[in-house]
Amino acid sequence: MTSVDEKPGSPPRAPASLSKAPTLHPSRWNTPEFYFYYVVFAFMVPYMFYVARSVSLESTSHYHEYEHLLEDGWILGQKVDNSDAQYASFRDNIPKLILLSIAFVLINRWLTRAQETASQRLHRLAALSLLTTIGLHGTSALKILTIITISYTIGKTAAGSFWNPLLSWTFNLGILFLNEWNNGYKFAALSPALAPLDEFRGAMPRWHILFKFAMLRLISFNMDYYWQVQKPRSEYKKNDDDLLALTDRDRIDLPCQAADYNYVAFLAYILYSPLYLSGPILTFNDFVSQMYVRSSNITRRFVVTYALRFVAVLLSMEVMLHYIYVVAISKTKAWDGDTPLELSMIGYFNLTIIWMKLLLPWRFFRLWALADGVWTEENMVRCMSNNFSAQRFWKSWHRTFNRWNIRYVYVPLGGAKYFAYNMWIVFTFVALWHDIELRLLAWGWLICLFLLPEIIGSILFSEKKYGNKPYYRIVCGIGAVANILMMMIANLVGFCVGLDGMKDMLVNIFGTTNGLFFLLSVSATLFVGVQVMFELREDEKRRGDKRYLM
Repeated sequence: MTSVDEKPGSPPRAPASLSKAPTLHPSRWNTPEFYFYYVVFAFMVPYMFYVARSVSLESTSHYHEYEHLLEDGWILGQKVDNSDAQYASFRDNIPKLILLSIAFVLINRWLTRAQETASQRLHRLAALSLLTTIGLHGTSALKILTIITISYTIGKTAAGSFWNPLLSWTFNLGILFLNEWNNGYKFAALSPALAPLDEFRGAMPRWHILFKFAMLRLISFNMDYYWQVQKPRSEYKKNDDDLLALTDRDRIDLPCQAADYNYVAFLAYILYSPLYLSGPILTFNDFVSQMYVRSSNITRRFVVTYALRFVAVLLSMEVMLHYIYVVAISKTKAWDGDTPLELSMIGYFNLTIIWMKLLLPWRFFRLWALADGVWTEENMVRCMSNNFSAQRFWKSWHRTFNRWNIRYVYVPLGGAKYFAYNMWIVFTFVALWHDIELRLLAWGWLICLFLLPEIIGSILFSEKKYGNKPYYRIVCGIGAVANILMMMIANLVGFCVGLDGMKDMLVNIFGTTNGLFFLLSVSATLFVGVQVMFELREDEKRRGDKRYLM
């Protein structure tokens, strides 16, 4: 269970970028080529919104098919498409979540003592988070405590032996299946005398739906402890005197002291309220490290700016849901007779709303953690529409989960040395972690299949060998267009219309002569977008912004 690049007992590190300075190219923003691209953008982007709005109008022939899924809105008498159950559960509870987060942060600060130790802070967070969990799940908190305590016992008992990763993974994967199979369990199933316990269900009775995030933290604790036993903190070059100089990478890679892997710290980490429901995901080492020394990344200005950004995205989402009803349209497949352009816009804006419906909860809970003094990485580093590489896409989409997979799955399986093999294992796990459904397995395997052309192409047509050729950017642009189309298909299958819906949509778009002509038009438009994406990466590279690698 060690990385091929690490000594036995060392925790795996994510592959580091090459230290060689990147090749810089002159800016193309003020060239005739890009002036043409600006004209295309100025026309196409508003037109895309116009088409999506057109298929959502009450005057269309399909409106009656999905009207029952719409609700009364609050913007200029418009209906609102609140038919996505996952986002609706967040949207409808935003006022309660805001009150809960403010209460949690204020109580936590009120109880904070001067010169407080890390241990005292962990005790307070464990108690506060446990009370929040009871409020959220009622007596089901007992089920959660039982499961996480068993996982803790496995990790502490197996310690540095190979049984730790084996039993930790087996138990936690098994729990994911059992939780789903038993629908969260019932006390009455154990004994009729316990039936009254099922009555106190809390604010969120279906605790098992989001327990998958706790499962990631359970694995993190056990694996971080496993690596700590094999290679203690004292064997690293950086010692306790360097706490203030720790980088974000050090906080993840360097183990805590052996005494830090205790039950109170474990409870505080697993149940930490701001990140409990949906992340972003933080490793145990990182979390405890911040109990000793808070991250210097957190400033009042950053938190306030981040809060304003959250509000801006929330309002943008509200406008989208009030004027573009593509979620309801896709749920009822109300697209018979629509043109290829209309069908493609239904698909595209569905993906845009999927991106925003995930971005908003993650930003809200990250904001809560930041206000409480805990730093986590941003989950969505790039806009969904600013991606052309399948490999890079997963570095910027649910980034903390991607990094978790690299640390606890990908690198222990051999990393890049066995990439062509272990990517199937990684994406199978990712699909099953999301939900135990055939469409998600299909999504995971489609992602792997669609990664292969990019991997093979990047080997045969590498930047190192061909990067200075004038045609290199053009050929890469054509490949990127194919990548984008394949990524859209895979994500629509997994998170929107499923296999049958995707087949129906593709037949309607490309099953005619007009559809094939439309495909050429779409490809040309995407090519323009890709060239702008390339230049945005070059601009980041010139500024020294590491995001150009994503």
